Amino acid sequence: MSKSIKSLCAVSLLALVAACGNSGDVEEFVVVDPIPVSVEPTFNSKYN
Repeated sequence: MSKSIKSLCAVSLLALVAACGNSGDVEEFVVVDPIPVSVEPTFNSKYN
């Protein structure tokens, strides 16, 4: 192989490793419990 083909392959491999190796940035998200839409009824002693 000629030197230009070897250098082109080396640069291509380096670019591929640089593009695929950037997995260190992980997006984090926070899960928040939703606010209840309605309040549960409270039982009183009216019908007991």
